[in-house]
Amino acid sequence: MSLVSVIIPCFNSEKTIQLTLESVLTQSHFELEIIVINDGSKDSSLEKASQINDPRIKIFSYPNSGVAVSRNRGIDLAKGDYISFLDADDLWTTEKLEDQLKALRENHQAAVAYSWTDYIDESGNFLYPGSHLSWNGDVFSKLLLKNFIENGSNPLIRRGALAEVGKFDSSLPPVEDWDMWLRLAARYHFVAVPRSQVLYRMSANANSANISKMETQGLKILNRAFSLDPLSLQHLRKSSFGNFYQYLTFRSLTSYSTRQECLVAARCFVKAIAHNPNLLRRHRKLMLIVFFKIVLGIVFSPKSARFLITTLNKFTPSSSIS
Repeated sequence: MSLVSVIIPCFNSEKTIQLTLESVLTQSHFELEIIVINDGSKDSSLEKASQINDPRIKIFSYPNSGVAVSRNRGIDLAKGDYISFLDADDLWTTEKLEDQLKALRENHQAAVAYSWTDYIDESGNFLYPGSHLSWNGDVFSKLLLKNFIENGSNPLIRRGALAEVGKFDSSLPPVEDWDMWLRLAARYHFVAVPRSQVLYRMSANANSANISKMETQGLKILNRAFSLDPLSLQHLRKSSFGNFYQYLTFRSLTSYSTRQECLVAARCFVKAIAHNPNLLRRHRKLMLIVFFKIVLGIVFSPKSARFLITTLNKFTPSSSIS
């Protein structure tokens, strides 16, 4: 039995799939099986993946069904004692799996090990660091305040824990990852590897429609989570919803290319402050910078706004947009 199963959903990822696979094949932990789920790709993704000759790679093709269904299909096929997921455009550093596996072996109560994330652009250039938070043990309340796991390419999970909590909810894209981490955190401890080992690739195709869907699904997840514990965690509710809308504000401003995106950011900004006015007091400078970014994007042409916001970014804490 392979000790670690790596599941890679792949849809139209011809530009990145080989680099992603190479980042797994060069892991310092070698007892692996790599399950590529070709999710109905229309480009040369399947051909690119098949060109890498390594017996650890197993490729399965299905009609397009989305990331959650692809991951669930991979879980059904996996034979490893531990399972990790990797999107077909993200990368790992060479020690990622070895360090996470060591952390789980040294922390028997933990079922999930996670690392820090850094963000790269479509060409693989470094953009900014992630939140770099390290929470250990019972992290359910921390995950309600912020999805510090940050993406689906991060954790290493004991197979038995996944069997206990169930599979990814395919009705919740694009926040099915957060839902899964919350379900795991409600039952199991987490352990952090305090090193940047996940490189998450930011796409220029993010748009207001995605933000709107993320908002709808994220609110569904939070309301569900708070309903499970009606008393002890209710004091976190305002901060949780405020932080979520703050995150949506930053995501809306990531590409800062259209007036519509800045209008979406403005709406999310107002809701963040309405839910948690403390954001203005605790992060006054940051909130002021965000406000000016929104105004510039609404008032000026995309080209002028891009120049002005790029200049303003030099004065903005990089981790704030993660």
